[in-house]
Amino acid sequence: MLIKIIIGALLIFIVFNLARAGVAMVRQQESTLPMSHFLGRRVLYSAIALGLILLAIATGLITPNPRPY
Repeated sequence: MLIKIIIGALLIFIVFNLARAGVAMVRQQESTLPMSHFLGRRVLYSAIALGLILLAIATGLITPNPRPY
């Protein structure tokens, strides 16, 4: 159950950084951090989430859905 909470939190961070990048894009002059900073964080969190999902599947902590056919 803990692994699912961690993956859910990472997905929330991904969406949050996407929203912050959108705000930074609209306010280019006023923002202290560039849009690429937030998009880079989003890519990092996505890579961590993907790696964590693959590791959890490999160790058997989570199981994928069976084939639909």
